[in-house]
Amino acid sequence: MKSKILVGLQFFIIFLMILPLGTKTQHLYLGSLILIFGIIIGLLALKEHKSGNFNIRPDIKENCELVTSGIYTYVRHPMYLSVLLSMFGLAVIYFTYYEFALLVILLITLLVKLFYEESLWKCHNPAYIEYLQKTKRLLPFVF
Repeated sequence: MKSKILVGLQFFIIFLMILPLGTKTQHLYLGSLILIFGIIIGLLALKEHKSGNFNIRPDIKENCELVTSGIYTYVRHPMYLSVLLSMFGLAVIYFTYYEFALLVILLITLLVKLFYEESLWKCHNPAYIEYLQKTKRLLPFVF
C-alpha cells in the first residue's frame, strides 16, 4: 500500500508540474537541455534492465535481478535521478515559485520512496549491501 501511495503522489506532482497554468516560458533552452539530459539518463537505466525486471513501484518483484551494470555502476537510482532532472528542466522552463515548490515536494517524495526501496533490497538480496558501498544514491561521487 505504501508503494502505491508514493507512486501515486509522484505522478500527481509530475502532473501538476506539467500544467503550465498560464505562465510564459522563461529559460527554454537551458530547461530543455536539462530535461533532455534527464530523459537520456532514464533511457540508459531502462537499457540495463532485462524484460520484466523493471518496476515503477519500490516493491521488489518476484525473481527480479539486482542491476549493477551501465549507469547503475555510478548511481543506484538513475530512474529517480532522471525524473528529478526532467522535472527540474521543466521548473527552469516555467521558472515560478510554484514549480520549484512542487519540485521540492517531488524530491522529498522520491527520497522517501528511495529509502523505502533500499530497505527492501537490503532484506531481499545480501549482495545489495556490497553494492551500497560501491555506489551513490542519486548523484555520482556525491550522494
